[in-house]
Amino acid sequence: MKSISNHVSFCCLIIMMFMAGCTKKDETLPPVIPITPDPLQLLQVKVNDINLLISPTVYNIKTNPAIQYFFSTPVNRSSVTNAFIFKDAGGNPVSINISFANSDSSVIIQPAAPLKNISRYLIDITNNLKSTKDQALQNVNSAQLVTVLDSTDKFPRLSEAGLLDEIQRKTFKYFWDFGHPVSGLARERNTSADIVTTGGSGFGVMSIVTAVNRGFITRTEGVDRMNKIVDFLKNKAQRFHGVFPHWLNGSTGVVIPFSAKDDGADLVETSFLIQGLLTARQYFSNASAPETTLRNNINQIYNEVEWDWFRQGNQNVLYWHWSPNFNWDINMKLTGWNEALVTYVLAAASTTHTIPKIVYDNGWAGNGAIKNGNSYYGLTLPLGPSLGGPLFFEHYSFLGINPKGLSDVYANYELQAKNHTLINYNYCVANPKGFYGYSTDTWGLTASDDFKFGYLAHSPLNDDGVISPTAAISSLPYTPVESMRALNFFYYKLGDKIYKDYGFTDAFSLNEPWFATSYLAIDQGPIIIMIENYRTSLLWNLFTSCPEVKAGMTKLGFTAPYL
Repeated sequence: MKSISNHVSFCCLIIMMFMAGCTKKDETLPPVIPITPDPLQLLQVKVNDINLLISPTVYNIKTNPAIQYFFSTPVNRSSVTNAFIFKDAGGNPVSINISFANSDSSVIIQPAAPLKNISRYLIDITNNLKSTKDQALQNVNSAQLVTVLDSTDKFPRLSEAGLLDEIQRKTFKYFWDFGHPVSGLARERNTSADIVTTGGSGFGVMSIVTAVNRGFITRTEGVDRMNKIVDFLKNKAQRFHGVFPHWLNGSTGVVIPFSAKDDGADLVETSFLIQGLLTARQYFSNASAPETTLRNNINQIYNEVEWDWFRQGNQNVLYWHWSPNFNWDINMKLTGWNEALVTYVLAAASTTHTIPKIVYDNGWAGNGAIKNGNSYYGLTLPLGPSLGGPLFFEHYSFLGINPKGLSDVYANYELQAKNHTLINYNYCVANPKGFYGYSTDTWGLTASDDFKFGYLAHSPLNDDGVISPTAAISSLPYTPVESMRALNFFYYKLGDKIYKDYGFTDAFSLNEPWFATSYLAIDQGPIIIMIENYRTSLLWNLFTSCPEVKAGMTKLGFTAPYL
């Protein structure tokens, strides 16, 4: 019995030891780790076969795009509506339709209504998006879409002559309908109220001559407006040594400062005004009392300009500004190459306050420092800065001075005007900065309003994607094929955006996209004037027919068929 009992005890001991060993083994097992769902990641965003994760801005988007988002795992449909933000450039929300694909691992976003053409839209996806396992999106994304240009014609097709008539007539309305009611002078811009511009008014005067010649207004209407303008300039407008300020109050004639110390005479703006007045003097040549009075008053205004006084103590250079409060503090010498060639021509041409040739040679031409001579895009540039600078250099002085056949010891000015324009054109076509829209249809860099800086002298060395219609259109006499192609594109394809009550608005950028609503006198004027010079050489013939201008240009060493 004892042996049996011992055996049972031994067996029980073995069982207890086994059970104890099993318990110890269970206690040492690792804890159970819960399974974590796969993270929700955005893999790609496709529109126009472009991945918006790589290219966050895409152009030429259709107005009814489908933007497809691809995710690493299926998404929770209920989270999608609050995860996407679609809005226009002004921040206004865009209603969207949402659909799903690939077992809910793809989301397709489409606008509920067609988007506007050539407009920028922004679409964001936020971490409000969740997966079916309630995982938040790890990589949010922002993208910008620029819709395609509507390539349909915005206006009925016209003959070339009909189109040029239309543009000249509409552009002239800026100076006629919008001219200041008291003085008749040109407002600086369409939001300027009483601010009128001296130089822009000179362009406006040449526009009046063009309009009379084209039959847009009668000769009597033109003479009446001219006498109103000239009487105000002669009897009411402030002058300083015969020189007008940049800006005037169109009602009182009192100077409006252009900048802190620019509150007096502006010789360059005055020369643009005189260029226009002398052109009008030559055109309104009838013996009637109104036209005789007009000519006499223009002569008096021109003769009272003290060009020689702006040598600042008989230096061999002209100075741009003088202030009754700050004297010569601005101290800006008039040295070329820029828009002010006509200033030296009129100073040399003056019969009362002339300058000698040495002022032109030393001051304007810098004894030859004005020359460039380098080649850009295979074109030699005779004068000026690298790549030519803004195109108004070839417009403002050459509204009246005909560059065709014109030469002196420094340049052939026909070549200068043409090559500078073609360099500007070729730069835009080459488009080294990659701005959307630059092409053989869309080119022309000059000073104008700007989406970012307010106002900017655009040029190949100062280019932010803004095209100014006046640049290409006012170059018609130099580059008729290239300019007419741009003009047609601006009118027919962009006309709903940039062709309004007073012709072409000041500037635009297809890259932004942005379209100015402004008009500037100094940009509108060259359009109507240079179209006319392209068509008939009217303003060139009138200005260069002035005996004083012929004598002054000859004195400075110019040669031309008309001298």
